[in-house]
Amino acid sequence: MGCAISGLEAKGEFGERTTEDAAAATPSEPQIQMIKESWKVIRDDIAKVGIIMFVRLFETHPECKDVFFLFRDVEDLERLRTSRELRAHGLRVMSFIEKSVARLDQLERLEALALELGKSHYHYNAPPKYYSYVGAEFICAVRPILKEKWTSELEEAWKTLFQFVTGLMKRGYEEESDRQRELAASPKERPDKRNTAI
Repeated sequence: MGCAISGLEAKGEFGERTTEDAAAATPSEPQIQMIKESWKVIRDDIAKVGIIMFVRLFETHPECKDVFFLFRDVEDLERLRTSRELRAHGLRVMSFIEKSVARLDQLERLEALALELGKSHYHYNAPPKYYSYVGAEFICAVRPILKEKWTSELEEAWKTLFQFVTGLMKRGYEEESDRQRELAASPKERPDKRNTAI
């Protein structure tokens, strides 16, 4: 697999914080600047990074394919690498990352974006246990692109961003789950069907 952060290590690095911990761990100003500078290089290869990220995700965590109806039964990784659908999904995720980077100076907007994404993932049946894996695979995919510009400080900056965003996504997912549960439990508002004729 080739990336130390991938696989089992990703869970410990990205996935075991509470929502409050993640929300508190916002990137520092120097981390924000490092992320923005590195993004200028990464964005030139966003389609490639998106595909690499998801192929690696399915290699290291095959259970993640269950969330993706189109890829659930695809065993051939080469077929995945050339899939238009995977490319499109990878680009959507990279677009979200790009929006996240652009909103680093406006954390309220970033928070709103990540909460909404978490809520929408509830409707996709994509549970929070998978969110942290994407950050780990993103880091593994961009490290070779950034080459000598990659440092342990930059890695920590990206980890902090992904922990922050995935914590908010998890909160959004939980809020939507609670909302749906309340809707299902509350009586439906229906007009009274008793005869009101005089």
